Amino acid sequence: MYMNELLKSGIGRLRIIAFLEGCSLLLLVFIAMPVKYLLKIPEATQAIGMIHGILFVMFVAATLVIAVLHKWNFGRLCMVMASSIFPFGTFYIDRKILRKLPD
Repeated sequence: MYMNELLKSGIGRLRIIAFLEGCSLLLLVFIAMPVKYLLKIPEATQAIGMIHGILFVMFVAATLVIAVLHKWNFGRLCMVMASSIFPFGTFYIDRKILRKLPD
């Protein structure tokens, strides 16, 4: 039921995309990259890297749309965008900013 509620609003959809993007970054950095370089298996990053790339682009696009619709200031926009390049960043931003915003 909670997922259905999130899907009904732009902020909710952004929160879902942010969660998926954050998970894909963690998989890429903490699993796929070590497997690639420590175990010498370059294929480890190919699939998860592509998935992460797609989710990253979706996150950036969704963030820009929400920023325009909700008239975010430049600081908030930059903070939310920057969260996508740090492991655990999107989870932090969801807790501190996104979940508190009105739909």
